[in-house]
Formats: sequence, structure tokens, C-alpha cells
Amino acid sequence: MIRPGHLRRLFVFAILAGLALAGLGARLYVLQVVKHDHYREIVDDNTQRTFVKQPRRGDIVDADGHVLATSLPVKRVLADPSLIYPYQAEVARAVAPLLSMSEGELLHALRPLRTNDTGVVYTNRFVDLKRKLTYDQWSEVTQAIAQVSFDVDEEFLSRKERMFFRNLRRRGIYAEEDFQRIYPSGRLASHVLGYVQEVERILTNGSSRAASIEMTGIYGIEHWLDGKLKGTRGWRVTEMDRRAREIVVFREQDVEPRPGLNVTLTIDMFIQNVVEEQLAEAMKKFNPKSACAVVVRPSTGEILALANVPDFDPNFPSKSDDWSRKNRVIADMHEPGSTFKIVVVSGALNEQTVTPNDVFFCENGRWMFKGKPLHDHDNGYGNLTVEGIITHSSNIGSAKIAVYRLGEEKLYDYMTRFGFGQPTGITLDGEIRGWVKHWKKWDGLAVSRIPMGHAITTTPLQMAMAMSAIANEGKLMRPMLIDSLRGENGEVFVKFQPQTVRQVISPHAAKQMVAALKTVPAKDGTAPKAALEHYTVAGKTGTAQVPGGKAGYIPKKYVSSFIGFFPADNPEVCISVLIEEPDVKKGYYGGQTAAPYFKAIAEQVANYLKIKPDRNDSLGETLVGGTNSAPVNGVAARRP
Repeated sequence: MIRPGHLRRLFVFAILAGLALAGLGARLYVLQVVKHDHYREIVDDNTQRTFVKQPRRGDIVDADGHVLATSLPVKRVLADPSLIYPYQAEVARAVAPLLSMSEGELLHALRPLRTNDTGVVYTNRFVDLKRKLTYDQWSEVTQAIAQVSFDVDEEFLSRKERMFFRNLRRRGIYAEEDFQRIYPSGRLASHVLGYVQEVERILTNGSSRAASIEMTGIYGIEHWLDGKLKGTRGWRVTEMDRRAREIVVFREQDVEPRPGLNVTLTIDMFIQNVVEEQLAEAMKKFNPKSACAVVVRPSTGEILALANVPDFDPNFPSKSDDWSRKNRVIADMHEPGSTFKIVVVSGALNEQTVTPNDVFFCENGRWMFKGKPLHDHDNGYGNLTVEGIITHSSNIGSAKIAVYRLGEEKLYDYMTRFGFGQPTGITLDGEIRGWVKHWKKWDGLAVSRIPMGHAITTTPLQMAMAMSAIANEGKLMRPMLIDSLRGENGEVFVKFQPQTVRQVISPHAAKQMVAALKTVPAKDGTAPKAALEHYTVAGKTGTAQVPGGKAGYIPKKYVSSFIGFFPADNPEVCISVLIEEPDVKKGYYGGQTAAPYFKAIAEQVANYLKIKPDRNDSLGETLVGGTNSAPVNGVAARRP
């Protein structure tokens, strides 16, 4: 017979046991159901790994396929300190010199425990030690690790201990595939190419996270076509055992990276090199603040060369400053000076309000317009034809054409037709519009000052494209810098075609303008130093003062330029050279400073492209035919 006291104790025990089971059940429910995802993430984080596979960034090549930017395979060296402890000192002693690290630095990186930002201590399983090791350098590292002595006789160790040293050598320090961006020609075309920066991104795949270091384009084509060049990364999601070994059968995803597209430019490496060499010579001779040049094919708008000095080495962008990296061809604006006379004269010829033989009295060098004097250089001129106004670059003559034959509204119209005050559309970031005020906001003097290149600012590329439009029978083209995008096997994905912006002036007016521009490099013109022996040159000089100071312009500060094309009646190339603030003691007129470098560039380009001569100076005549090979389909053949 069970006593009442025993029954009470049994009843209490049953209740407590029931409560315990209920509590256990509730706890299991919370763990298995309510917090299932949370603990699953913890387990996955301990066992699941995501490995990022970097794609190869596409090449950038010139028009003939010469490599300007490429990506070379290298190694990224990493470490798992949990597999090295307690032998960090031995490993650091053997490997640190090969990684260009001190033993102390490597010992600190290989510490077994780390503390995060919240003060939590955790096992150190991943350290990024070194990037961009060549395959030969990585081979030296693996050999050094294999030969490390740990002062133990491994033959007499247990299987578990032997496995520890095996994992230490094989997985303690390991490497992943990586790429290094290389610019084989150094500074050549640096402002066109730009450069890359490495940016760390976190790739999340479910509960697994992995750090990915990617190349991102900065400036130039590297930035403009970053999405096409970089390709698509791949990844591998897999399970790891407690010794950090992959369990291949549990590999969930394995996606291969897709390489980026290769970019073919219109830039010609030979011509680019010629231009950069000549700009370097100009810097030595005239000691200017900067210099830039661009070579364009007028019929297509293809840019064969685009250069600036100072420049920089895209392999080491951190060693340069913003001033050196600035692409002045598209990002600097100046008052253009007398090169802008092509706009007012072209417009008047197109409107048929003047003819090349119309005569204007140029006031012998001083003209009062609305109470303000306008001067010509030297002692000025008397009567000049429209063609003579271009030949001698008369400020007064061009101003009279604008005031009496064109008018404010039409002048403004032709300024915008030629593309001033708007981007050219070149495929580079950082292009500025220049500054063009609407004609309704002009003061009374602007119509007389703009024709000589004052009260307006332009970029060197805008002026080059405007001159190219005259060379191209009045047709303005969009500057073309990218020829095509190709796959890794050379297949063409995109082929770009020349784009016409608009017909600015008629072919007849353009022909009249070319005839006038051919007189500029003549003996009586402002740029005899631009003349070529075997080719007729058409071009225009420019000498602009630098705005600033109390008087409106800074004394002895000039921007000098020459823009020309040849052969004048069948142009193959247009070349613009601009020199910013040359030493005035050595010369500052565009015909003195920029014109000789136009000539030096043009002579080498003509020989390289095998452009057919159109004149023979020894006979003093223009040739109908020539001894050199003729252009193919209207485009001069490149040197093989």
C-alpha cells in the first residue's frame, strides 16, 4: 500500500518531469524551427566556402593590333594561420623575404587568433598576404615552404601528426589565380587608355561570403568601357572539412569566369609615338606650361593620335598627380585666337555674302568699333581680299566680315553648327563644352571680338574637328576613338562606323575656304614653317592671350596653336598642335611655336601612311599623280 506522502512526492516528480520535458520540447522547437536558419548560417559559415574566380580583363590594342593594355596571369598569396600554429616563426623565417615582408610583419599576419571590431576573439583562418606574384616567384615560395625544417623527425610521428605537417605545407600558405594589368608601352597614349584601380567587393551566396578584389577602370577607355573590359566573375561554392580540405562530392556550384572583350582603337601606335616625341621636343625648346596634339582622319573622324604633356605612366598611377593625368585635348578650354577665323569666313562664304576676292579695308592696323580700338599685328594692312584676310590673319578684316556681312545671329549660328559650346561626343569621360554665350546676351563689342577668337572658349578637340569639317567638304564628323569590340578568339562583337554630325557648310564654300587656307603656310602667310616639301598644306595659326589680371589679359602669357591638313585638296589627315604659355623670349606666335611641330609630325605621318604626294617643290608645281602607293578606298594604307 502506497502511503499518501509517497503519492504526493510521486505526483510532484511527475509534474516536474513533465515540465522539464515540455521545456526541453520548447527549447528543441526554438532551436530546430524558430532559430533554424540562424544556426544553419553558423554551420554553413564554418563548413561552406565560396571561392571567387576572377575573369581576365580584356586587352586594349591599337588599329594594327599592337597591345596597349593587357592582363597577365599572376598569383595571389593567402594563408590559413590555423593550419600553421605553432610554427609561425619557422614559416615566416623561410617565406618573408620572398614576399618582400619582414619576419615581424609576417608573424603578426599569421597570429592564430584575431579580434574583430566588436571585441570578439576568433580563429584566424584567412589572411591576404601578397598580390601580383609571378609564377616564378610563387614557385620559389612553395619550394621554401617544402624545405622548412620544424626540428622533428616526421618519419616517427603518428599519422595524425604527419597529416598536420602535410596540411601546413600544402594549405598553410596557398595561392589563387589573379591578374595584373600591364601597359607595355608605359606612358604612350596614357590619357587615352586611363588606368585601373583594385576595389574589394564582398560576394554573398546564401550564408557564404567571399572577398573579391576587382579591377575598375579609372579615366580613359579603361573607364568608358569598364563594363565590357572586365568580363564576368565565376565562383565555386563547396564544403570543407575541419582541416579546411574541400569535400569535392559536396561541391554545389562551379561557374567559370567569362573574360572581358578586347577593344580595338583607331589610335595608331606609330603615329601616337611620333606625336608624343614631338611634344616632348616642344616642351624642351619652349618650356611651356603644357602642350597637346591630336591627329584626325577628316573623312571618318577617326583619331589616329591624341597626346598631352605632361603625361603619366598608367602602370604606376599613384606616382602622378591630377595635373599630369588631365586630358587637355578634351578637358581644357582656351580662347582659340585666330584659328577661330575659319568659322566667320566659312560662314560668310556659305551665306554667299562674300567671295574670296572681295576686298576689305583693314584700316592700316587700327579700327575703332563702338568707341573701342581693334588692332592688327605688326603695322597692320590696307586693302585685303577675303583670302588675304586668312593669309595674313587680319583681326580687323575678319571682324568687318562678321559685322557687315554676317551679323550676330548668323555668326552664332555657325559657331554652333561647327560644334562649339557642345561636346564633340568622343568616347572619353571628362569632355567639357567650352563656353559660348547666346548672341542675344552679347555686348556690342562681341561680334567684332569673337571672329578673332576672343569672348569664346573652345577645347583643342573642338577646333580640330571644326577644321576637319572644312577638309571634309563641310561635313562635321563625330570623333571616332573605338574601332571594334572583339572576343578572346578575335570574333567581332561590335564594329563601329563613322558618324556624320551635320553638313556645316556647302562643299563649294569648303573648297573656297581650303583655297584660302593653302595660303597660310606660304611665304607671305603666317605659317611658312608648316609647309611640306611634297604636300600642299592648308591650315591656320592661332595666338591667343591668356585671360586674367586687371587689364583683362595676363601680360606675356599666350596659347599658341596651328591646325592644318594635307594634301589640301584630298585630305588624309588633320593635325592640331597647341602649346600653352611658351617662353615668350623664345617665341609665342602659333607660326613660330606650333607650326614647326605640325611639320615634323606631318612628314613622318605622310611617310608612314604612304600618302601620295601632290606637289614637287623642286619644279614648283602641283602633281597630278605620284610615285607612292595610292590610298585604298579613299583611306591611305598603313605601313605593313
